[in-house]
Amino acid sequence: MTKEHQTLGTKSIFLILGILLIAANLRGPITSVSPLLDSIRTALNLTASQAGLLTTMPLLAFAFMSPLSSKLGHALGLERALMTALVFIFIGIMVRTLGSTSALLLGTFVIGAGISIANVLLPSLLKRDFPTKVATLTAVYVLTMGIGSAISSALAVPISNLAEHLSISFMSDWSFALVSVIVFPLVAILFWLPQMTSHTAPTKNTAKLDSHSYVWRSPLAWQLTFFLGLNSFVTYIIIGWLPSMLMDAGYSEVEAGFNAGLLQLATALPAIALIPIMGRLKNQSLLAFGTALIALSGILGLLLLPQFATVWVLVFGFGGGAGFIVGLSCISHRTYHTHQAAALSGMTQCVGYLLAATGPIFIGYVHDTTGSWRLPLILCAVSCVLCSIFGLLAGRDRTLEHKQSMTMKLASAGRV
Repeated sequence: MTKEHQTLGTKSIFLILGILLIAANLRGPITSVSPLLDSIRTALNLTASQAGLLTTMPLLAFAFMSPLSSKLGHALGLERALMTALVFIFIGIMVRTLGSTSALLLGTFVIGAGISIANVLLPSLLKRDFPTKVATLTAVYVLTMGIGSAISSALAVPISNLAEHLSISFMSDWSFALVSVIVFPLVAILFWLPQMTSHTAPTKNTAKLDSHSYVWRSPLAWQLTFFLGLNSFVTYIIIGWLPSMLMDAGYSEVEAGFNAGLLQLATALPAIALIPIMGRLKNQSLLAFGTALIALSGILGLLLLPQFATVWVLVFGFGGGAGFIVGLSCISHRTYHTHQAAALSGMTQCVGYLLAATGPIFIGYVHDTTGSWRLPLILCAVSCVLCSIFGLLAGRDRTLEHKQSMTMKLASAGRV
């Protein structure tokens, strides 16, 4: 009996380790680009709008792959679908370092597709295997995402400088820095191999676009979608352009990359405090409103007092990360059952990521047109204000109309 429990415990430990190693891949391959953006733009002669595509491509992949990920999970099983996600990330990292603009964009999209699959299916795996520890493990894997991303961002420029120092000739310095993050999916693949003997379908709460079309007609659903969408809109603008903003303000490449790493860590830190308590709060209005205002403070700080950028980066990262966690929690609080939650989650991911995808390109164009980061930061501040308003609305203690009750209301009105 003791030996069996010990074996089961060992299996659980290896499964959790595998989950955390997957989580370490869910931001770093994307965020490692932003500290190198100026070098990439110079090497490939990209405009700011074209450079913004490097942040936008993964978001487009998120929007289009999120509804398909649950189907892939059902077809392959959770374990094999997650391995597929890791292989996508591995291949994408290899492709984007081939040295051309098209390869860079294609590889980035493939990376985004892999990350999207894991983003959708990992919560289902946690709910299936650790139903009593979902909040705790979610906090740990969100923190792991931030740590992996912080390491990738902070080391991007030093690794590029190392490639230059070593006179590596078979690829550019920035390509060498980008391909170095391949160690993350490679280690995760090796540790995930023991899970490949299992073949289990996603749980019923997995996010997807399904037949709950009434969700798309709900004002509450749209309020939550815009709260999460605007949160991601501003966050990915800052993720993509922060190093360029800081270098234009007089910071070195290494300092800008270090701050980009701090940003990633700051977005993950709220998970430690918020996820365990979110399930106890029925009304999240003030919390959603407050997180947006914290993010706004960080934006205004970068605009008005850039010499204290490290402080403002931490403030914005905490506010943006906390807002995202609050928004995800609202999905379960605003719905009656797992099927409805899956439909709302699919809607918020699809629309929210499409909205977020416009941010880096649009802001890049505004910067090219004005030659300054002042107007882009003002637009980000306005977006934070709008996000706070939608947060107040979306966080109220109410739920979406249930399908049956809505049908009865329409019937009584003579519309069905």
